[in-house]
Amino acid sequence: MDNRKTAGAPSASTALLREDALLALKGICMGAADVVPGVSGGTMAFILGIYEKLIHAIRSFDAAALRMVLRGDFKGALDHVAWRFLLALGIGILTAIFSLARLLSWLLREHPIFIWSFFFGLIVASVVIVGRRVSAWRPSLFLMFTAGLLGAYWLVGLVPLAPPDAPWYLFMSGAVAICAMILPGISGSFVLVLLGKYQTVLDAVNGRDMMVLGLVALGACVGLAAFSRLLGWLLDRYHDAMVAVLTGLMLGSLRKVWPWKEAAAQVNILPPQWNGEVLGAAFLMMLGFMVVLGLDRLAVRSA
Repeated sequence: MDNRKTAGAPSASTALLREDALLALKGICMGAADVVPGVSGGTMAFILGIYEKLIHAIRSFDAAALRMVLRGDFKGALDHVAWRFLLALGIGILTAIFSLARLLSWLLREHPIFIWSFFFGLIVASVVIVGRRVSAWRPSLFLMFTAGLLGAYWLVGLVPLAPPDAPWYLFMSGAVAICAMILPGISGSFVLVLLGKYQTVLDAVNGRDMMVLGLVALGACVGLAAFSRLLGWLLDRYHDAMVAVLTGLMLGSLRKVWPWKEAAAQVNILPPQWNGEVLGAAFLMMLGFMVVLGLDRLAVRSA
């Protein structure tokens, strides 16, 4: 009997490690999506069939877990929260982020029009997909959509050319971006673009700037704990209204992502002339659009 137990233990351990490795691989896919503005890690989680489990894992860090920690019942707290699931997934996400950040940072410096064109196409497709999540568009929802669109367009125009590097702003950027990352169709990286901190975070990842990364990560932890439940409650109670506002916000925020700008004032302009660069940019817009539509189709099939 003891021999059978001993023989069975390694196979169970191997199966657990295999499950962790698979989760880490799915985390790499999510991280790759999260680092690109316009592609949502939440959508990727849908495609990979782990979205609901991810939400439940995040919500396992609740008041009951905190009470166990305060009582010194650390084993009970560990059993209560889904730490193993989130750890394996988090390792994969961080691996993808640190692997892709250098490439994206180089592309933004050397080929900004091409990379912003690709991002523009990604985000336009995301607007279409998020808008489809409204069950029935009513006049009141169109009003909320318009309010979100105009509000975002106005706010993007107010975002300073050089957003502050103050600790509070980095903290706030992480808190807001992480909420978008867990919503299907909404990209956390796009929120960083909107806040003017996408390049800053990429450079911090490449330069291993632990001060900047620590502030953003701390904001992400607080945002995840504080806002994920509120967002979930709002989506449960007022799903169509929330989605209408989010759709408007994304469409209005495209003002920030338009590839051609007047260098000094950062005002959007049309391409000065039609040439190979413009054709390449148009192709990348279409490619980005098709990538997101393809991912959404995969997500629907997985669901």
